[in-house]
Amino acid sequence: MMAILSNLHLPWILAVILTLVAGLGDLRTRRIPNRLTVPALLAGLGVNGLLGGWHGLLFSLEGAGLGLGLLLPLVLLRGLGAGDWKLMGALGAFVGPAMTFTILFVSMCLAAAWGVVEMIRQRRVKTTLWNLWELVHGFVLFGLQPNPNISIDTQPLIKLPFGVVTAVATAAALSAAWLRL
Repeated sequence: MMAILSNLHLPWILAVILTLVAGLGDLRTRRIPNRLTVPALLAGLGVNGLLGGWHGLLFSLEGAGLGLGLLLPLVLLRGLGAGDWKLMGALGAFVGPAMTFTILFVSMCLAAAWGVVEMIRQRRVKTTLWNLWELVHGFVLFGLQPNPNISIDTQPLIKLPFGVVTAVATAAALSAAWLRL
């Protein structure tokens, strides 16, 4: 029985380790490298494929695809880094589509709350609201195109390490799921 439980939990444990490593690295360097995300994606596919056969592999592919698909527009608009995007795909390969969606939702909520705190702490409320207006205005006039003045490439903007909130969200979501077992 213990071996069955550990096999069922292995992808989740690896997901928590992945996001903790990515979150700590993102906090220090503001980068999540390919040398972490690409092997993690392959490991997620492999682990779920080994544990669940074709159904496990499909589960893994669905999770990776959901994580990558939902965040791709933000990456293309330069509102999110490619490392964050690949981290969510790798995470999805471990935890599948439902948990990927949950973790992504919690991550976005945490990032939004942290952003509001930083906006107030740095006394940038007016500037941030103006930038938000410029983004929305530009999207209405020109469609969904990157704004060259307001993106992750623009230096004076408030930037948060998304890997950190993803690690917290992963640990919280998976802990909540374990408590229900």
